[in-house]
Amino acid sequence: MSFESGSISFRAFFLPQDLPEDAVQRFAAQAAPSLESLRDEPIQGWVGGRHLLDRMITEDNAYYAGHLKLSLMQAERKIPPALLKAEQTMEELAQLQATGKQYLSRKERSEIKAAIIERLLPQMPPQLKGIDVVQSVSERLVYANCLSEKQLDAFQIGFARAQGFSLIPAQPADVALRRKSIDVEDFYPSSFSPTLEDNQVHYIIGEDFLTWLWYLSEAEKGSVPLEGGSEVSVMIEGPLTFHMEGAGAHVAVLRKGEPLSSAEAKTALLVGKKLKVAGLHLVLGDETWSCTLDAGEFVFRGLKLPESEEKLDPISRFQDRILKLDRFMDVFFRLYDEFIARRSRDEEWEEEVKRIRKWVSDR
Repeated sequence: MSFESGSISFRAFFLPQDLPEDAVQRFAAQAAPSLESLRDEPIQGWVGGRHLLDRMITEDNAYYAGHLKLSLMQAERKIPPALLKAEQTMEELAQLQATGKQYLSRKERSEIKAAIIERLLPQMPPQLKGIDVVQSVSERLVYANCLSEKQLDAFQIGFARAQGFSLIPAQPADVALRRKSIDVEDFYPSSFSPTLEDNQVHYIIGEDFLTWLWYLSEAEKGSVPLEGGSEVSVMIEGPLTFHMEGAGAHVAVLRKGEPLSSAEAKTALLVGKKLKVAGLHLVLGDETWSCTLDAGEFVFRGLKLPESEEKLDPISRFQDRILKLDRFMDVFFRLYDEFIARRSRDEEWEEEVKRIRKWVSDR
């Protein structure tokens, strides 16, 4: 799922300032150490965009098709669990036989395991993985395929160490503040269930947004007007993950069959749950994008870009893909802008919520 081919899984980040003129040299100063230095503890550092052992970072391998393209490489040695268990069992059986004991104490078993790890770990081949990073055409967005919280932390720390400042994750609250100067913490909770009051539901702005998109896709014929006169068509599909903190099950996942039209989906909405994860399709003109959106943090998985009209050389193909990725983010952000604009107008939003509740009741 790299940025060069296939589907893309990623988070977006805002650059709070321009990269310094010596940005490449700064990344080079935090380059990944040699694998020869790898011992018991993992190592990590920056490498060029060609491969995960591209340690000598220069202008030539830090840029591809005019885009900054690097990876944060992480390397560690691991003993396969099955091998460790087998070695430990053999050693424990041998010690039982040698001592005549019927069982070993917890301390003895721990000592055996520690000795096996110390013996086997240096023999294990390094395992490499990387967080790929690409700067967008706009130069104010950065894309990185760090999906988990652990990856996000590692990427943020690695970038800040290299450049001296942190990127801003393009999460729902940050996007609203940056693009609309609106603090979503000022919004009150909104219940989309006709059976619950506003103060009975939790409030996560991204989940409100994704549920609102689902409502628009069905009740408003899936067409959303954007600033500038264009319209984008929106479609939601399963699997669906519903979420709500409180009594009962916090998360409900519907997959297979027809989850959108199922009784279980209506029940989830009636008890106050909102969409956290769902398939999202956007169509603008002759361009179509599809992905799975985790609305809580705006994490995009498996984004499929519009097909290119002709066969392109690798450099042109990469440029085309990043342009289409930028276009997707522009359309997605403009959809979110429209939601935030409606959400910030209290009287208009109250009427919108009434229509959403009716949509839930009539499903």
